[in-house]
Formats: sequence, C-alpha cells, structure tokens
Amino acid sequence: MEFIQFTEALNIVKDHPFIPLVEKRELKDCVGLILNEDLKADRPFPPFDRVTMDGIAIAFSEFEKGQRHFKIEKTIPAGTPQYTVKNVAECVQIMTGAMMPIGMDTVIRYEDLTIVDDTATVNIETIKPQQNVHFKGMDRQLGDTLLKKGTKLGAPEMNIAAAIGKAELSVLVPPKAVIITTGDELVSIETTPAAHQIRRSGNYGIQALLNQYGVETSMHHMNDNKALMKEDLAALIETYQCIVLTGGVSKGKFDYLPEILDELGVQKHFHKVNQRPGKPFWFGTATNGSTIFALPGNPVSSFMCASVYIQAWINASLKITPKTIKVKLNKEVSFPRPLTYFLECATAFDENGTLLVSPFIGHGSGDFANLAVADGFVILPAEKSVFKAGEVYDFVPFRNLF
Repeated sequence: MEFIQFTEALNIVKDHPFIPLVEKRELKDCVGLILNEDLKADRPFPPFDRVTMDGIAIAFSEFEKGQRHFKIEKTIPAGTPQYTVKNVAECVQIMTGAMMPIGMDTVIRYEDLTIVDDTATVNIETIKPQQNVHFKGMDRQLGDTLLKKGTKLGAPEMNIAAAIGKAELSVLVPPKAVIITTGDELVSIETTPAAHQIRRSGNYGIQALLNQYGVETSMHHMNDNKALMKEDLAALIETYQCIVLTGGVSKGKFDYLPEILDELGVQKHFHKVNQRPGKPFWFGTATNGSTIFALPGNPVSSFMCASVYIQAWINASLKITPKTIKVKLNKEVSFPRPLTYFLECATAFDENGTLLVSPFIGHGSGDFANLAVADGFVILPAEKSVFKAGEVYDFVPFRNLF
C-alpha cells in the first residue's frame, strides 16, 4: 500500500471505534472516565442559608435604625441545628458554614467589630443587607441537572458527585490494553544493560498516556523470534481489546509484525503514513474486534503516534470532542520534505495571552530526552516547507499546559 496522508490516517482510526463497557464503579475509581448517567441535585444548593464569614449575625433593620452595639445572645458553631433568636435587637456570634439563625439576615465579619465582654460594636458604616450569607438554593434547585451524561470526570466532578451522595457512578470504561515491546536489544528497566542493549522505556510513556483516559494496561515483551511472536500475539489478541505494539513494523530483516498480523487474519487498514516521525505506523482490526496499533520502535515516534492517534481513537469512541488548540510559532522552521511534521515544542504565553511555541530540532526520533522539556507537538502541514514566525498551527499537548 502507498503512504497515506495524516488526515486520512486519522479519520480511518476514528472510523474504527471501540464499544465501551458500562460499569458501576466506586467514586474514587472514576477519575478520567466518562459519566453514563445524569447527576441531579438531591437538595437545593446550598441546602440552607449558609454563613460565609466568621463574625456576628444581626437583623439589618436594627443596624438601619442606627444601632451599633449588639449584646451577644449566643455563639453558634457550624454543624448545629438552626437557632431561633429571642431578641432581634441582639446578635449571635456565628461561624462559617453555620445555618443562619431565624430572625437574622446579615453577617458582619470579626475584622469589622470590637467585642468587649458580651457586646459587639460595629466599627464600619458600609454594611449591606444580607451580606456574607449564601442563601438556600442560590446555586441550584432540587432536581437540577448538575452533570450531564457524557461528561469526563475530573476533580471538580468528584466534588459534585460526592455532594449529592453518589458513592458509585455508572461510567463508560475503555477496553483493556496491552503494550508490547519487541526486539532482542531491549531489557527490563531493572536490568543493567550490556553495551549492545537498552532498557525498555517507551512503553511506560504510552502506558501513562492511556492511564489518563482510564485505560487499564498490561505490559508484555517479545523477542525477535517469528514463531514465538506469532504464538504470543495470537493469545494476546484473544485476551485484550486493544493491542499496542512498538517496534518490528518497518522494513528491517527482523521486522516480522506486518507478516505475522496478516497470517493471524488481522485486517490492515493502513501501513505507512506520510509523516515524520512515525512513518511505519500500522493500524488494523482483528476478526474478534480487537484493535491493533503497531507503532514504530523509536521512542519519539511511538509516543507521537500514541499521543495523536490512540488519543483520537479513545475520544472518538467515547464521543469526546477535544478542544482544538492553536499555537503561534515564535521562530521560523524549515522542513523541505512533503511530510506532515510533528515537531516537539515548549510553550509559553506572550504579554497578550497568546500561546507561543518554541520548536526544537532533536537528534531524530530516538532522542526521547527532548520530551522532558517539550509540552507537545505542533502539526506542520505537508503542503508547506517554510513555516514562519507568527504563523498559527494546530497543537497536540502531552502535558497539562496550565
């Protein structure tokens, strides 16, 4: 098959989504997953007239009449039942989070008071009625939808779910994935490599990327033995719904994977994309529905392909529409070859709040140390060869920019 263009490859990947499982999970295990139910308020938000400052509660009508000295009738901490005042011409000391007592409507903070013995004196004149009170139902009413089905669950969503007593949530769960490294030269990270060996590392970056989406991952390694690779891969395809291979997919004498996948009856959707890095990228689906991503072995290539394509596959499958991020080049870049160029960049904001990228040229797709100082890949289209400072392009982040 001829090389295909980046946009075509991306669309093919999106057109072969997985069907997510629906599971009930404990709230703590839902971060990064997609909500499969609407969450509604089980009571008004806030559920009562809630004091928002430590100080005293008064009836504003008494202050409006000119009263500035208030005898303290009672002290009320948070977490106690609502109190009814006996004399609206007096005050109560009250703490943040407490229920506003019946008969009072305004809170004056301690910083604006002098308290001597059992009397509070108001030292300022700029008191507003109902200040420092978060009134019942101001935020949401009983039955209001707080989170819609399809929401990606992050830290704010955890707060909301817990506030309405949802100890478990119905969520969409991505398929389990196995990340497979290949090659005799690779050894485990616990091993001291010999001069001709390197540690397996790229699989850990891909694992971290997938884990951000709630994908459960396992690791596996295959040496360059075709018969054993075929046996291993056949078993793994039967076990996992997502197979991510790194290495063994190019034109080398020991790059057996394309041939093995064909022999196993895996349908190839494409092999080789008109891009740098990651040209040898292979994508297909097995007869049982498992999806196979066979990525180049060089760590920058495999990480780029995972960041762009596997991330897009997960988003499409879960019906997530990611925000398009546009960035401005802060220096000129030349790339004379007619390939879509994914260039590692560091980011910064200028004085106007525009997101700028500083691209840097490494030492090829094996130069994974550059990833530590980059924030993502700027996508430079194949139709151009010179990309000028100030021009705007799409950007794929692989770390939180903010």
